[in-house]
Amino acid sequence: MLTDTKQMLEKAREGGYAVGAFNAENAEMVFAIVAAAQACRAPVILQTTPSTLRYLPPACFAALAAAAAREVSVPVALHLDHGDSLELVQACLKAGYTSVMLDGSQLPFDQNAALTAQAVELAHAAGIPCEGELGTVGGKEDALQSQQGSYTDPEQAKRFAQISGVDSLAIAIGTAHGVYAAAPVLDFKRIPQVQAGAPIPLVLHGASGLADSAVREAVAKGIAKVNFATELRIAFTNGVKAAMEANPEAFDPKQYLEQGRRKVQQLVEQKIRVCGAAGQA
Repeated sequence: MLTDTKQMLEKAREGGYAVGAFNAENAEMVFAIVAAAQACRAPVILQTTPSTLRYLPPACFAALAAAAAREVSVPVALHLDHGDSLELVQACLKAGYTSVMLDGSQLPFDQNAALTAQAVELAHAAGIPCEGELGTVGGKEDALQSQQGSYTDPEQAKRFAQISGVDSLAIAIGTAHGVYAAAPVLDFKRIPQVQAGAPIPLVLHGASGLADSAVREAVAKGIAKVNFATELRIAFTNGVKAAMEANPEAFDPKQYLEQGRRKVQQLVEQKIRVCGAAGQA
């Protein structure tokens, strides 16, 4: 069933687990992610980034998500990840997204809070929750790139939540988008410090490539939503490559794309278990 993220994340925050949020690039990944959630009896969040929505428009992913969600009994949400404009937020709301994010983390605090507040107003008018971000996660996500992340300040997070009215907040504790060149140094103690002033679900970006133990620690400290993107792309691509190497004469896309779909489902099931969400639906 297709639902929004508000109750889903509040329940996770209260229950001491996190909902896995997985970026989808195509139909195969959408159905793989939802199938993994059903297999694990877990709530799940499908996500698309601005660049993915330039590849296929929001209405296409909204239709795919709705179709996939109708086939399962677990809660499924469709979320705009790293929304880079109010226009895109509005387009996703119109298309039927059940959660949105406005990422103004590259802006000065006041501009970020004001812009995010506008996104929250648009989302709440449609009855949809909105995520914001404070502090910058290093690495590259879509067109957003930061050479070095800046940690989220707990006092600023409190003010940001009050000014913007966000329903959930992505914070920076030392993770990075993309593939890690070396193990990151994570500031886990910052999570409860932020939570004390901003008592809303907190989100961890840049989880692809983190050790499972690090994800579990972040969840134990209070993270309620964990984003995975790069690992899924790698898994899908590796599955397709292996299928093509095994049968280089193959020309039916369904044959080799199915291998990518299977690899994604396996990975998502494993990440759901790491987040502690298995059996929570």
